[in-house]
This record gives sequence, structure tokens and C-alpha cells, in this order.
Amino acid sequence: MTASEEITPSRAVPEVWGDETEIAWAAVHAAARRITRPADPKTTARPASELAAEVGATITAGGLGATETLRIFEDVLAPATRAQDDPLNLAYVPAAPTIASRAFDATVSSFNIFAGTWEAGAGAIFAENEAIGWLIELLGWPDTAGGCFMSGGTIGNLSALVAARAYVRNKRGRDAARAIVCTHDAHSSIVAAARVMDADVILVEEDARGHLTGPAARAAIAEHEGVFAVVASAGTTNGGIVDDIGDLADVCEESDVWLHIDGAYGGAGLAAPSVRSRYDGVERAHSFIVDPHKWLFAPYDCCALVYRDVTLARAAHAQHAGYLDAIDREAWNPTDLAVHLSRRARGLPFWFSLAVHGTDRYVRAIEQTIATAREVAAGIAAMDTLEVLLEPELSVIIFERPGWAAEDYQRWSKRLAVEGRILCVPTVWQGRTTLRLVFVNPATRAEQVLDILRETTAPDHP
Repeated sequence: MTASEEITPSRAVPEVWGDETEIAWAAVHAAARRITRPADPKTTARPASELAAEVGATITAGGLGATETLRIFEDVLAPATRAQDDPLNLAYVPAAPTIASRAFDATVSSFNIFAGTWEAGAGAIFAENEAIGWLIELLGWPDTAGGCFMSGGTIGNLSALVAARAYVRNKRGRDAARAIVCTHDAHSSIVAAARVMDADVILVEEDARGHLTGPAARAAIAEHEGVFAVVASAGTTNGGIVDDIGDLADVCEESDVWLHIDGAYGGAGLAAPSVRSRYDGVERAHSFIVDPHKWLFAPYDCCALVYRDVTLARAAHAQHAGYLDAIDREAWNPTDLAVHLSRRARGLPFWFSLAVHGTDRYVRAIEQTIATAREVAAGIAAMDTLEVLLEPELSVIIFERPGWAAEDYQRWSKRLAVEGRILCVPTVWQGRTTLRLVFVNPATRAEQVLDILRETTAPDHP
């Protein structure tokens, strides 16, 4: 059976496009090739001028055809992107999606589902809610909880804070909701969200361990009028630190302030028994985000936003217009839960992988990365040339090479990236330039990382 015989259009092919069946097969085969082969660690950004010279014009009156367009993408454009799923990509917070999730992401796109309203996307939304349900179980939240998926933590944090402000304004008036409390090490999206909302941000100093504490939040709320939300980090992006959630929950309950948990990276640790105690108190938060594309093995882009009482989200976010009047507001409409209207079913790849592999494997995979981080930290501590500055609370290590200046770190990082050996970029920790490793890929091997560090940071290494 040929490709054209196996796939037959359900309706007449629009004459303007012609028969696109062969094009579809070519794209599917390209996806299968990438999904089933390892990433190339040497893929990296290139100057636009180089790409333009090699690619030429791609948007033309007559079109390039599927074969040539796919060749350009596979041979030139895709290699000019970072391999996020390579086991030795340990920079920023990379991604390590399962093959199942990446394959199903392609499948979801092919169905072109509108997943904003139950009427249009009931089956897809039902499946997404199954995945949300697992997160709610991990949080220990009641039956009133619910949420939806969106593009990333930035929109998730913004949506949660919009709901927080609406909640406080409804109870205490408009002027009672003007400010957000967080630490300097909170994700940059909190400040960005406040800017969009025209709200103030009260930056609180972390304690010696790098945590936002209850006493610090209490003092900030007492000193500043109009605090409507405290944002606690469940795994800061830079250091992987989990704030003192239980104490912060006490403070927020005392002041009737919304407690939002930014777990974009570290929220996945809720599933790991070895670190679960760090999240004690999360069951009393009002909202929570986690990015499955970070440490829950889903492809970009995917953030889960969950509310302990989903009716508060609907009160803040439901949109109304003449063309929306037919929507059944009693149904589960993700459109009503965040700052969005149109949305694809971006939670389905996460759901599919969870359903295929089971949550036990997810727990093992997360625990594997935590164990790897601890093993690497111990190995670094044993080296004469390196010093650990921050032991992993979750799966982030910050360390330094004594005697190196900022330019030495930059030179080392760039050289190893170009060689395709390891991706480890400098960061700033407590005012000084350091190195940072973040482990979210269960395929990363500690000894391989340590071998590279031993060799390339030795005093006589060029």
C-alpha cells in the first residue's frame, strides 16, 4: 500500500492547495526520524547572515515544494537550535521529553483541536484534566481544585496573580490589592506580571539559606499596605531552592493574602519521596504552577496552572461577548481559567506519556535526576580544583573554580559547548560569577559529567 492509498482525504481536496497527502507523509517521516534518534549535542545558534546565505529565500511566489523545504529545515535550520534533550545539556532548565510525549505532540497537532471550551474540545480537555488530577493529588488539594494548561510559567504566574488580585479586591476593595511580595531570587516573570498588572513588587531579602521565610513575609505585609499575594518558589530557577512554604502559608492565612507557588521547574519534586517534605504546607496554597516541559518530561510548551478553588479563577478570568454567549458556563472551559481564549490542547502530550508509562515511572525518573545531582555534587566537592557553593536541594548545583574570573568561565563554557561536550553556562550567585548545573534528564550519567569537569578544569588544561 502506498502512502497516497493509505491516507485518503475525508472530503474533496481543495483545488487551491492540490493533493497534500505526499507532503503530509514527508513531514510525518521527518518527525519520526527526529523523535527516534538521539539529539546532536553540537547543534547551536548561528548568525542570521550565515543562515540566510546557506538557505536563500524560502518564501517565494511559486513555493519550494515539500522535499526542498524539509531538507532546509532538517539540514540547516534545526541544527541551528540548541539540543534541549541532550543528556549533557545541563544549562538553564533544559527539557527531556519522553519519546511518547514528543510523538503524541505531533499527533495532537494533526487533530487541530480547539481546547478552549468543552463544547469544542471535550475529549481533549477530559484527558488534560486527568493529568491535572495527578498534580492535584500530589498537592493534597480538595475536590474544589482544578486548572488548565497554557504556554509557560510566565503566563501561568500572571494568570494566578490576576485571580489573586480579583479575590482580594472582591473581599476588601480595589485599594486593598496593589502589591506582591516575593524575593529577589523569584523568577523574573513575577516582576513582568506585576508590570503588566500595574502592581507593585515588594522584594524581600532571602535568609542565609536563600529562602523566603514567614517572618520576612509577615514584616513586608505589615509594612506595606495593599499586599494581595505572596509568591513562594518551589525550586528557584537559579538555585533550585524551595521557600519555607508552611511558614508562608501561616502568614498568608493570618493576613488573608493569596499564596501562590511558582513551581515551574521544581514543582515536579512533589512526586519524589526523597524531597517531598520540602513542600510541606503546599496543601494550603491558593494556586500553583509547574512546567511539564521542564522536569516532567513533556515537550515545549506546557505549563499547568492549578487553583485550590477553581471558582475563584472563573470569577477573575471568564470572558463575555456576544459571540461567546452560547458557551455553557457550567461546563469545564479552560478559557475561563487563565489569561487566554484560544488554546491548543497542549497538555495532551504530558497526559499521553503519563498514561503510557504510569506515574511510578515518573517518580523513578525524577528520583534518578535527584540522585545524579547529589552524586555530581559529591564528586565536585572531592576535587581539588572545584568548590561547591550550593548543595542541591532538588537537582541544581552551583559551584566555582577558585581563581577564575568571569571571562574564564565564559571562555570555558563556550569552548565546551562548541565542542559538543557539555552545556554548562555561568551564572551569578551571591554577587559572584559561578557555574551551575541543572539535572532534569534521567539519561544523564554522573560519572560522565565528572570526567569532563575533572579534565577541563585541571590547572594544566588549556
